[in-house]
Amino acid sequence: MSETPREPRKFLVVVDETPECEQALLYAARRAERTGASVVALVVVAPSEFQHWLGVEERMREEAEEEANELLDRALNRLSKYTVKEPERRVVIADRTDGIRQLIAEDPSIAVLVLAAAGGPDGPGPLVSAIAGGQAGRYPVPITLVPGGLTVEEIDAIT
Repeated sequence: MSETPREPRKFLVVVDETPECEQALLYAARRAERTGASVVALVVVAPSEFQHWLGVEERMREEAEEEANELLDRALNRLSKYTVKEPERRVVIADRTDGIRQLIAEDPSIAVLVLAAAGGPDGPGPLVSAIAGGQAGRYPVPITLVPGGLTVEEIDAIT
């Protein structure tokens, strides 16, 4: 009896405008390179922005997806100086935590969720706070939190 070949495991990184996002992407990319895995870069767009007439709603959704892809372009362009393998790009329209869980449910190859925590006085950031503050047990994969203040050298040392 032959087994179905499994896809390589994937590290999921939520891409946003925060400065620490770059550390999460770099950590995931380096870890993926060293373990034969790949990276999925995800932007989650909130659906509440689309509460208008059908034509307006459709155009707003298209604009939001364009902005999400531009955000991915910028983030992955910065990452390209550190890694050669291009991450898979995904845009999901949903509540942020629901969108993350939705993508994990859709792609069984996602094995780890990688997030970066801000190091400032305002705490680790809203996404990390939401997930670590009670929702962590609702995720079917391990969650890796990368300190946002790590240097490239420090990330290399731990991956």
